[in-house]
Amino acid sequence: MPDRNEYRLGFTLIELLVVIAIIALLMAILLPSLSRAREQARAVVCLSHLKQWSLCFSMYTGDHDGKFMPGIDEDWDTGRYSWIYTLIPYYEEPEIRLCPKARRTLEEGGTLPWNAWDVSVTNPNDFSLLADRTYKIGSYGINWWVNDSSIASGGHDASDKWRRTGQKNAAAVPVLMDCGFMLVRPEPYDPPPEQDGQFLWSFGGGVQRACTDRHNGAVNLLFMDWSTRKVGLKDLWTLKWHRTFETAGPYTTVGGMTNADWPAWLRRHN
Repeated sequence: MPDRNEYRLGFTLIELLVVIAIIALLMAILLPSLSRAREQARAVVCLSHLKQWSLCFSMYTGDHDGKFMPGIDEDWDTGRYSWIYTLIPYYEEPEIRLCPKARRTLEEGGTLPWNAWDVSVTNPNDFSLLADRTYKIGSYGINWWVNDSSIASGGHDASDKWRRTGQKNAAAVPVLMDCGFMLVRPEPYDPPPEQDGQFLWSFGGGVQRACTDRHNGAVNLLFMDWSTRKVGLKDLWTLKWHRTFETAGPYTTVGGMTNADWPAWLRRHN
């Protein structure tokens, strides 16, 4: 008489539960690692985009005796001198306008703080000459202090502008970065944002437009020596944004800032 186990074609309920438990345990172990790998990949792609922008800026300044574009306030009615418009001839792939963590505008379903900006919404008249909306959307912003213009307002000093490449401390001077708008005008007295995604619409927006948690407590930046690197959010106040920027200002440890002084969302980051 054959053993009845020979006719057993399936699993018992207990065996199925054990298999499911093992799979769930493996997923619990693997998913965080996969998530971290995905985040790291996005950060690498973002840095790659900024590296491509470095070539665009390098070619443009090389064609203009080392000078940056005049900025957006030289001809505000058309936006003709904005970096968005000026650099179009220097790149072919529109994809480099977008950080992988901020690909969609609010109108396209993006959510703060991981959203792209759209100047056709925020500045519809200023960029009306750009017929292709593709060039009106991005998630990187320029350091306004590099522009080659003698114009400044809102209490900012035009003599603080860099205006051209070849500066002595070029590796500490930001040019382009992860940003909540197309430009940023940092000053050492700009306070940190009370919450992530607080992209102020006051004049210039200050450091707050760049202080957004895109890459695990950091943002990616392109510097004037055309290098790219990740910078911690709290370290943004230590960069040389303009000629007289106080890099040991009130929002630095040298200036007396402690971790408890930062807004709650920033305290968990080094």
